[in-house]
Amino acid sequence: MELKFSEYRIYLKHTFGISRSANDWYDIVYVYLIDDDIIGRGEAAPSNRYNESIDQILSILKQKVKLPEDCTDRETIWNYISPQLKGIKALEAAFSMALWDWWGQTIGQPLHELLVLDTHKMPLTSFTIAIGELDEIGKKVSEAEPYSILKVKLGTPHKDREIIEEIRRHTDKLIRVDANEGWHPDTAVQLCKWLADQHVEFIEQPFPADQLNETAALKKMSPLDIYADENSLHSIDIPKIVHAFDGINIKLMKCGSLEEGKRMINMARFHEMKIMLGCMVESSVGITAAAHMAGTVDAADLDGNLLIKNDPYIGIKIEDGRLVLPDGNGLGININSDSSYLI
Repeated sequence: MELKFSEYRIYLKHTFGISRSANDWYDIVYVYLIDDDIIGRGEAAPSNRYNESIDQILSILKQKVKLPEDCTDRETIWNYISPQLKGIKALEAAFSMALWDWWGQTIGQPLHELLVLDTHKMPLTSFTIAIGELDEIGKKVSEAEPYSILKVKLGTPHKDREIIEEIRRHTDKLIRVDANEGWHPDTAVQLCKWLADQHVEFIEQPFPADQLNETAALKKMSPLDIYADENSLHSIDIPKIVHAFDGINIKLMKCGSLEEGKRMINMARFHEMKIMLGCMVESSVGITAAAHMAGTVDAADLDGNLLIKNDPYIGIKIEDGRLVLPDGNGLGININSDSSYLI
């Protein structure tokens, strides 16, 4: 087995604005595990919010992550590699994807079968309307026409109501709101009550992660469910936040592996919490890996690959707004014909 990697810049169709940043592109890293004619692929899309960066990831990879002498078993390889990744969750996620992709192709099974995950009830995915200029919203809503659910980024100092009102000028589709830690406790209850009359399903991460008491208080007063994102990184976080949230958002780039994602699902179910499967802005490698878990959750926000204009891979598809897994073993990923310089 041989390890290779490549850095890649993905470009957004629109500036991707949230409460704390705005970007026109993101750098990601692909990890490849090559075993004769089988290529296991994984993707690392780090977030500054969790103190992870492309520079950290490239530094670790350039120091040459070593493979074990025995490369015949997925778990053996993972146990050997994972301590070398310095706890960088996005990089751990990339290796987890690549190993499961390689293993699935090797033994002839798709990822969801290997992880014993249900795929009979694949959910609709939401489509994100990021923070931007109000006069751009009509175009963004038009581009979201194939999707029946909108994920709307809020958390602006003064424009949150204007954003929703402008969206409602163009569509009455169901909305999920993501505040990205951008709200203030003084105005959150009133805003939740107003949003409840705007055909909104739930609110994601209204306050900074260190304001858990304020979130618990909001949960008691809000007519809408409250979901954790920045407060929900790993399975061990869930018992600590169950009093403050109705649901959690699982992202592979936060939790670090497909196995940990499955543990988060099991832990949330044990605590009777709702589950959304989310993503960073990623290509079809990361999104497809996450989508193999989508049949076991309540909601999906797996549109990162839909927001970019130079996706080098083909994987998960959307039909009538619903996630459809690709045929094939492992992740089921194929390279885009325009991206022959990648593998």
